[in-house]
Amino acid sequence: MAQPGAAGRAVDDVDRRIVAALRADGRLSVRALAERVNISRAAAYARLQRLTTTGVITGFTATVDPVRVGLGTSAYVTLSVRQHVWRDLRERLRAIPEVRHMALVGGEFDVILLVRAADNDALRRVVLERLQAIPGVLSTRTSLIFEDIENTGAG
Repeated sequence: MAQPGAAGRAVDDVDRRIVAALRADGRLSVRALAERVNISRAAAYARLQRLTTTGVITGFTATVDPVRVGLGTSAYVTLSVRQHVWRDLRERLRAIPEVRHMALVGGEFDVILLVRAADNDALRRVVLERLQAIPGVLSTRTSLIFEDIENTGAG
């Protein structure tokens, strides 16, 4: 079943297979992508261009092992914040290099962060000296990540 896409065009099964193939290997050439998805090179090129220009595919990136680049400690840090501070908070969080992902969420807390640091001491400094010092942050809770498992499926 097709899902609504940008610009009113539905994302079909072929588009989803293209996205899945690129999530598994973002360095695929158009020719290899076409072969993997079983379409012509021209169709693969046109679909890839459409998926990119309509914002379905927002970019290409390398997946990096954080430990091998010196980021041996990772944690999810949840924040409870004053509701009116989100816009300013978002900019302050973007300025902290150890914050790799952030999401405004509903439920028990307001914000969840993925924080990657060199070691536990560096993580402690981020949480206690940077995050808790931001105006509007009421509390934090830190959950250490023991193992990362990346899901490269579509979506």
